[in-house]
Amino acid sequence: MALRPVMSGAAVIIGASGGIGGAFRTLLEEEGAFDQIHGFARSFDGANHIDLLDEASIAAAAAQIANGPAPMLVLVATGLLHEGDHGPEKALRDLDPQWLARTYAVNAIGPMLVAKHVLPLMPRTGRTVFAALSARVGSISDNRLGGWHGYRASKAALNMMMRNLAIEEKRRNDRSVVVTLHPGTVDTALSRPFQANVPDGRLFDPERAAMQLLDVIEALKPADSGKLFDYQGEEIPF
Repeated sequence: MALRPVMSGAAVIIGASGGIGGAFRTLLEEEGAFDQIHGFARSFDGANHIDLLDEASIAAAAAQIANGPAPMLVLVATGLLHEGDHGPEKALRDLDPQWLARTYAVNAIGPMLVAKHVLPLMPRTGRTVFAALSARVGSISDNRLGGWHGYRASKAALNMMMRNLAIEEKRRNDRSVVVTLHPGTVDTALSRPFQANVPDGRLFDPERAAMQLLDVIEALKPADSGKLFDYQGEEIPF
């Protein structure tokens, strides 16, 4: 892949210890596309620690970002599909209110809190991109199988919230781009229990997934703000 044009400013990766987030960070560092790259994750210690369930940690990360060049690209590469004994629900009888609340907190509320604290740090002029990982299963119109209630609904909520952000941010910077992205099925801990039925050639390693999404991001225009795109750059209707 050709190197991207060098951009002044910073890139921010939330979830930089994960498969896709870590690949984002490595690729952007190798390309030298930004003056500074910030990587935050729940598993990191010290100044690079962030917990999407703890707004104070998000505010602290934003304060650190504010000390450097203005962020031009923000990538929220986080998501929760299964944890411990909990996983995606196969039927209505599997619903658990605490698990639903946690899924919403990580997949929808957390990225919005990142936006609350980081979007105001992005410039008021020039092209900026704020992107969060969503999923095709979060598309209501594309839902033909049902199930996975909490994950589907939380990603649908994320898509709606990011659409709201796109409208609001456009009033502040008319060249801003705020989108959600579907990376496909990536060989990470999130998808590992569900990879058996993935067609040949459709299970991506994290580096390929990150590279594909960076190519999509590079091609986005301000008119694309508020939409959901897959790893091929195709819009997925909500």
